[in-house]
Amino acid sequence: MTRTINAVHQVSRPQGTPTADNFAFVTEELGPLAEGTALVENLYLSVDPYMRQAMDEGHWELNAPLEGRSLGRVIESRTPALAVGEIVGHRKAWRTHAVVSPEEIRRIPDLPGVPLSAHLSAFGGTGLTAWVGLTRVARLQPGESVFISAAAGGVGSAAGQLAKLLGAGRVIGSAGSPAKVKLATERLGYDVAFDYHDGPVMDQLRAAAPDGLDVYLDNVGGDHLEAAIDRLRLNGRIAWSGAIAQYNSVSTPTAPRNLFEVNLKALRLEGYLVSQHMDALPGLYEFLAPHLASGLVVPEATVVEGFDRVVEAFLGLFRGENSGKMLVKVGD
Repeated sequence: MTRTINAVHQVSRPQGTPTADNFAFVTEELGPLAEGTALVENLYLSVDPYMRQAMDEGHWELNAPLEGRSLGRVIESRTPALAVGEIVGHRKAWRTHAVVSPEEIRRIPDLPGVPLSAHLSAFGGTGLTAWVGLTRVARLQPGESVFISAAAGGVGSAAGQLAKLLGAGRVIGSAGSPAKVKLATERLGYDVAFDYHDGPVMDQLRAAAPDGLDVYLDNVGGDHLEAAIDRLRLNGRIAWSGAIAQYNSVSTPTAPRNLFEVNLKALRLEGYLVSQHMDALPGLYEFLAPHLASGLVVPEATVVEGFDRVVEAFLGLFRGENSGKMLVKVGD
């Protein structure tokens, strides 16, 4: 039996900020399933800032289906390892349906009181990035002060709440609008937050953290990293998860001008890839699931409805249109 599915291909490389012209919606033919595979109808798709880097030469192939975290329901199976009706996670996004093998999926636990979409936010790549950055890389201790950039983004919306639950003494965030500052301080666990458009980040962080910092979770890079280095105390730690401020740059970004303070203060700066820490997910489930079920923690997300808006949702990341994780809902 031949069926058709809808997908998005990247058709050109962006110069600077990506545009809709870099993508094309296509219809693909899907033949009979091979033994050992299953057909998944996608329900939620994740779009993330890291995908901008994947659009450059040497990453995603042109005129081919793209990758990304997804949640879907098995609707046909030719393997006993995947039952029809089962909900699974996988990385074949940017399409309405995907053919997967058991080795390509993540089993989604049934957690009472936890919405399905949380497995792409709080328990997805962004939530796990926050958890790993705070607990494994920065090793945040009770009572310590932490600064988190992009506080109302996918990683930041989880990190602020996790930091509070882990016992941080003061949680400071930066965001891109007054509304996001309000969201950070009223719902996402931040003691104080500032709009980085209101003045130099260095000055605003000095005012927010007059006594210094112990930890910085960096999602932005650039002037935020420079300001954090200025405020970190002796033996402070930086967990560097991303640099969204630089992803669309067409020139080499200027390094922090105070980088030598990493040496003078005996700071530890460590970049990390969440894909190398998937074994941390069970610990995150155990720690966070009760708080999600009780409503103490909010899996903040912006949900865009419809597969035809997936490109729109992705481009919206770079215009700051999301609060929390950006998701695209493509099925019920």
